[in-house]
Amino acid sequence: MTNERLLKQISFIVEIDKLKTILRKSLIMDSSRLENDAEHTWHLAMMAIILIEHANESDLDILRVLKMLLIHDIVEIDAGDTFAYDTKGHDDKAERENAAAERIFGLLPSEQKEECSLLWQEFEEKRTAEAKYAGALDRLQPILHNYHTQGHSWQKYGITSDRVLAYNKQIANGSEALWAFAQELIGDAVAKGYIKA
Repeated sequence: MTNERLLKQISFIVEIDKLKTILRKSLIMDSSRLENDAEHTWHLAMMAIILIEHANESDLDILRVLKMLLIHDIVEIDAGDTFAYDTKGHDDKAERENAAAERIFGLLPSEQKEECSLLWQEFEEKRTAEAKYAGALDRLQPILHNYHTQGHSWQKYGITSDRVLAYNKQIANGSEALWAFAQELIGDAVAKGYIKA
């Protein structure tokens, strides 16, 4: 007979399949449809591996970064994706996401629940070098999407370049190089008319 631990793990794995149904505000880069959270987390994991040489810290625990990135949006299964520039949506975001973390990670055996919860909190708090790098990638990726879809989300929601710069300046905490690149991209987007200054 299948043991209880395995059944809990399978229950969690089945539950997180729902991440594929949570749509974000960004189009995928060919502009054909909205990106979902599972695609977003996969993309971030690949970015973490490919761009690690640009992190501020040279001795990052890449496995820890990858775990954080794969876990960070699981709470959106219950809490939904809160658009970066939705100030009202951020009012109760922490409350919604904490409740979601408790329920979803609670499906796991206790030590795995604790590990996922701690990694999720570490990502949210952005205090460690790994969390800062992971957070930098999480902010950079939507900029890439907007740039390569000619500012789709920025234009649709009336987002200006000053708001994008202010919201994303924390990229520098994880990677000065990626923040410099992001600023160049945003400047070029303004020049091309993808976003208003």
